[in-house]
Amino acid sequence: MIAKPPIVRVNRLFKSFSRGSEAINVLTDLTLDVPQGEFLALMGPSGSGKTTLLNLIAGLDQPTQGEIWVGNELISALSESELARWRTRNVGFVFQFYYLLPVLSAYENVELPLLLLPMTAAERREQVDRALDLVGLSNRKSHRPGQLSGGQQQRVGIARALVTDPTLIVADEPTGDLDSKSADEILMMLNVVREQLNKTIIMVTHDPKAANQAQRTLHLEKGKLVRDESMPRPIMQPARV
Repeated sequence: MIAKPPIVRVNRLFKSFSRGSEAINVLTDLTLDVPQGEFLALMGPSGSGKTTLLNLIAGLDQPTQGEIWVGNELISALSESELARWRTRNVGFVFQFYYLLPVLSAYENVELPLLLLPMTAAERREQVDRALDLVGLSNRKSHRPGQLSGGQQQRVGIARALVTDPTLIVADEPTGDLDSKSADEILMMLNVVREQLNKTIIMVTHDPKAANQAQRTLHLEKGKLVRDESMPRPIMQPARV
């Protein structure tokens, strides 16, 4: 089988923060590739740097040193305003606590990222309807978050992440606030997205069960990659839920 080319390339990455006169090293000399269409999990203890790495790849932060390429874009060289424009088109975010606006319907929450793009109302409606249909919530689009279960709210979050047709989907503990059944459904949904849309997904998780549904797991400790579990293993069969 021919290996897929990387969509994300991280080269000699360093990230540090200042605490008074002291520099705190969060990531140290980290290099990795993420192929197009891979579902990658990042694991490690608190303070290991996994969320920092996710934020850097998503363009939410900038490295102290090193390169980050997403597709043909060297995002580590972009200014903050350039990164903001790049994120709008290229990154979909899925959060642990959903971050849905309670006064808006599911449809309106999903539509929000599209309001930043030059699109007509008809074009927005088509993309929102398509995203909600993919996550099985077409019949809930007029419901507000308070009228939805936690699992349904996270499906709205996934639809919102998908609606701009992004290059990457980044998920920070997407099952951390869910019961076991709902968590399984969300992981299955992420695999549906990966398989049907060939999306690249990078997920931070503390849960080994969640990580086992990814195709590869990278373990970080003290800002360094210490283990790459890249051997094939069984994952949930994608299915409409």
